[in-house]
Amino acid sequence: MSGFGGAGVDRGRVAGLMGRARRDLGELVAMRSVADPARFPVEECLRAAQWTADAFTEAGVPCKLYETPDGSQAVVGHRPGPEGAPTVLLYAHYDVQPPGEGWSSSPWRLADREGRWFGRGAADCKGNIVMHLTALRAVAEPAVGVKVVVEGSEEQGTDGLEQFLERHPDVFEADAIIIGDTGNLAVGVPTFTTCLRGQVNVLVTVTTMAGALHSGMYGGAAPDALAALIHMLGTLRDASGNTTVRGLPCDQRWDGAQYPVEQFRRDAGILDGVDVTGTGTIADMLWARPALTVLGLDCPPAAGSVAAVQPGARARLNLRIPPGMDPEEAYDALTAHLADVTPWHVRVEIELESLGRPFLARTGGPAYTAMTAALSEAYGRKVVTQGQGGSIPLCGAFQRHFPDAEIMLMGVEEPRALIHAADESVEPSEIEHLALAEAIFLERYR
Repeated sequence: MSGFGGAGVDRGRVAGLMGRARRDLGELVAMRSVADPARFPVEECLRAAQWTADAFTEAGVPCKLYETPDGSQAVVGHRPGPEGAPTVLLYAHYDVQPPGEGWSSSPWRLADREGRWFGRGAADCKGNIVMHLTALRAVAEPAVGVKVVVEGSEEQGTDGLEQFLERHPDVFEADAIIIGDTGNLAVGVPTFTTCLRGQVNVLVTVTTMAGALHSGMYGGAAPDALAALIHMLGTLRDASGNTTVRGLPCDQRWDGAQYPVEQFRRDAGILDGVDVTGTGTIADMLWARPALTVLGLDCPPAAGSVAAVQPGARARLNLRIPPGMDPEEAYDALTAHLADVTPWHVRVEIELESLGRPFLARTGGPAYTAMTAALSEAYGRKVVTQGQGGSIPLCGAFQRHFPDAEIMLMGVEEPRALIHAADESVEPSEIEHLALAEAIFLERYR
């Protein structure tokens, strides 16, 4: 089951569909589909799910809604291909992050500025839904069977779709799986994401005394829980910013596409004069090595604080781990490190919140060969590979259940998209070029 032939997809047809793509994305962005029923109406997620199912059905892949074990709705569809043809699964998710503060315009109304389309989910991941839809509309007759799975709770990390996969593996079985939830190294640079870091999330709680004490009367001898926690956290990075969890290597190298320092500084918004961290290349630090981030601290805020020694403090830690590193072993190393550096015999409780396995794609098969040619034709340049620091646990689940399937990560979420941040946006040309590449692939892959 290999090869890459057949008539070419009409590039002009994809360009002619971009007006509809803009309308589709505007309708989707207007749906406040945050999968958090405590803060957002569940009806908005249901509306987005039904819209997505209807749109894919109209595009030629009949879809229905299925409830996943976490209570969300997954959009699932299948269009069989010709006898003996391979099957391709198209994945995305319709749920989005909460909007947050700092938007220049409403996050729920698609806005055009500086040639980009702004709105929550414009890139992550409703723009990828529109990419898939545009590709399907551009193909006169797919040479393959097409399956669609669009998730409704990816941003919440509830494992609903993974649990659904465990119960209904036949729904997902395919020869090639296109994960539409990553992006290009830069606008106009066709990119495969070939590895994802896994993660270990823990909650670290330090307690020392029955209650807070006056810092004038007791400070100096009273064991300060906040000071103890700060000391522990300070040992997790060295002076250069390398993550230094004892027992975890931190000198790995990335051998794919590099990420120029100046481009990274611009993409990350690093202030003039502030250093990037780590002693490796940007690619090494982002995609090949472990990275420890303090996500939050529970302690008195500076505003309104009083002169007191704290009896307790808490931190939420996120440890990203590269392919080749086992999350259970990383968790054991992190907890052992924290135990070793705990001062003054303070009481420490470490609660494991979640583990996610790293992912390394298997490249070089017929689907990768076909998609590489399609991307190169669509963009008019060579395809590169990159890693991604984020985690997509579903990729590991696919790999375990379907070890022979080729899993390809691509999408519209390049660095300027600012996914998860205020003023998230998508570059329309990314939707157009990627839809063209996917359409070429669906028409020619054998």
